[in-house]
Amino acid sequence: MAVTTLIGTIVGAGILGIPYVVAKAGIFYGFVLMIAIGFAFVFLNLFAGEVVLRTKKQYQLTGYAEKYLGRTGKRIMTFSMVFNIYGALTAYLIGEGQTLFFIFGAGFPLLYTLLFFAVTSFIVYKGIKATGRAELILISLLFLVVILIGIFSFRSIDTHNFTPLDLSYFFLPYGVILFAFMGSPAIPEVQEVLGQEKKKMKKAIIIGSVIPIVLYLLFTIIIIGVVGEGNFDLLAPNERIATIALSVYGHPLLGTLANLLAVLSMFTSFLTLSIALAEMYEYDYSFSRRKALLFTLSLPLIIILLNATTFFTVLGLTGAIAGGLDGIIITLMYWKAKTLGDRKPEYVLGKHTFLGSVLILMFILGLVYQLKMIFF
Repeated sequence: MAVTTLIGTIVGAGILGIPYVVAKAGIFYGFVLMIAIGFAFVFLNLFAGEVVLRTKKQYQLTGYAEKYLGRTGKRIMTFSMVFNIYGALTAYLIGEGQTLFFIFGAGFPLLYTLLFFAVTSFIVYKGIKATGRAELILISLLFLVVILIGIFSFRSIDTHNFTPLDLSYFFLPYGVILFAFMGSPAIPEVQEVLGQEKKKMKKAIIIGSVIPIVLYLLFTIIIIGVVGEGNFDLLAPNERIATIALSVYGHPLLGTLANLLAVLSMFTSFLTLSIALAEMYEYDYSFSRRKALLFTLSLPLIIILLNATTFFTVLGLTGAIAGGLDGIIITLMYWKAKTLGDRKPEYVLGKHTFLGSVLILMFILGLVYQLKMIFF
């Protein structure tokens, strides 16, 4: 359950965006980037885990940031968390609208987005949470669908679709892949799930962080092999979602099955993140419940109604900014907790000064590039 809690937080809309951006940049380069960023987050999650275990009191990441980095650290982590959740909720609304439209084939995507928003808003208002058991079932089904897609699409995989590096799209996959691996906010919850079995936390984090890497690699090679860069480009920007592309150019039944699973996965993630953000407003900032829900749900809806962004833009932007800030703050917290922690942890990593510095540099460069793209 601890492993699936982490996997369920990591795997969401990001997996649906990776195949397109990797197809544009080149599959070999995309795979190297996925493996590098994936293992960077294995270490970041382990860093966060040791921070949690070195602290007697239970917090969310914002609380740990305040304890070890002061109020400035908390403000940055809060901004990162809020930016991340708003970005994810916006991506889920776009993704759900497009995916449901392709499943039913009638109406238009915005209609399904609004229907999805109405249903999930009602559930969030009632305070019904997605359970760990639901996440376990969905993750199991996700693996089953990927295996089935691989088996039934194997003969349709065209190696000519595996394009070489295209330098003009060198930075395109970075933010999307970063978004796809973000799951550190689940680490405190992993500790809660383990209860008295905290000695298993390191193993749970490693397994829960490595499985998405394997899943993303398999899913990406299958989708790109079947669809190809050229066919992706024939689709509208918000239709380049992996499962939609598969339903258009691959096996229709498998595409529909994959789309249904994507709908369910984004549905549970939308509930989890919406409730988490509403509770932060309610408990940490003393908002009334109605005001907290209004602040949580209104901004993504406004962005959708204004048609202010695309699925891939919001993934890339959220990943580069929120993922980058998360990585920097977690690394700094980890270094501080080594000396300021008030509890003996169940596992201890090395100082990792060099690795941490490399990660911080990578995240800073990604942030600078993303901000440059926005403002210049």
